[in-house]
Amino acid sequence: MEKEWLYKLSSYDYPLPKELIAQEALPQRDKARLLILNRHTGKIVHSEFRHIVNYLGSNDVLVINDTKVIPARLFGKKETGGKVEVLLLDFNPLEGEKKVVITGALLKASRPPRLGQVIYFEDGLKAEVLDYKEGKAKLCFYAKRSFRETLFNIGHMPLPPYIKREDKPEDRRDYQTVYATKEGAIAAPTAGLHFTPKILTALRQKGVEIVRVTLHVGYGTFIPVKVDDIRKHKMHGEYYELKEETAQQLNKAFEAGKKIVAVGTTTTRLLEYLMTRYGKIQPGCGICDLFIFPGYQFKIVQAMITNFHLPKSTLVMLVSAFAGRERILNAYLEAIKKRYRFYSYGDVMFIF
Repeated sequence: MEKEWLYKLSSYDYPLPKELIAQEALPQRDKARLLILNRHTGKIVHSEFRHIVNYLGSNDVLVINDTKVIPARLFGKKETGGKVEVLLLDFNPLEGEKKVVITGALLKASRPPRLGQVIYFEDGLKAEVLDYKEGKAKLCFYAKRSFRETLFNIGHMPLPPYIKREDKPEDRRDYQTVYATKEGAIAAPTAGLHFTPKILTALRQKGVEIVRVTLHVGYGTFIPVKVDDIRKHKMHGEYYELKEETAQQLNKAFEAGKKIVAVGTTTTRLLEYLMTRYGKIQPGCGICDLFIFPGYQFKIVQAMITNFHLPKSTLVMLVSAFAGRERILNAYLEAIKKRYRFYSYGDVMFIF
């Protein structure tokens, strides 16, 4: 008989003391604590992320997500003076464009905006409401100079809802991987936050291949699962890009029996999505909407670097599919006991 409890949302809950939710980044990225979990035996070893170099070698291919978080949160006012908070959900302006239509934006205001209403921001930026439904808006932005330049000047970093403070200038550096290049994410691929140029150089010197993919992490990563039977959950889609030479490199490495090590759940989902859909790593761009939960058979990812995730989230379900629910929850409880820091600015796991 199938283990029905594996599909119950409550099976992915765990008690987390609020004070363990990291509110600030560490002064040094690689000083995060590292919990190493052998998914085959359940053995746990405690270390620091700067020692990750000792656990990877010349037979490993490290796959990183080079998406870059944009300052997607804007604070504006209606003509009446009422405050409006806007979170951009998509971002594709051409360089130098002054007029840009954003099809997806979350709006927070005391009253829903009217169609045609104008919202005013700093730096001469304004936006007309073209459509509005259930908190989501379509906006046409007008900037005095380029929209991208204005956004990067006045926008705020979209810190996750569980970081209970305003963003600071340092978050533009801290809530970004050192290898972020492709603008478009509204949440950081947080497992990558721990890497430093020094660690990446040391890994290359050891013969570790480092391969870049792009998946723009969207707000859906924070949307809670609302169904008791997780099989009924509809996964959000996120835009991805993968180059021809990257696909060739990954397929060749996989066929040669090299170990594919994914940095983060975003990278894991993208690689597994491509293997599930095409039977190989297929170059191109599209929308990745694969929901990985226990019962899923992994096709390419053999090890994973990942932060500690929210109770009852799709991310906890993904790592449970990878290492087994009991092993993951046991590791989480061990981390709580040892006072690890949790979530985006928190500590990290290496699961192999």
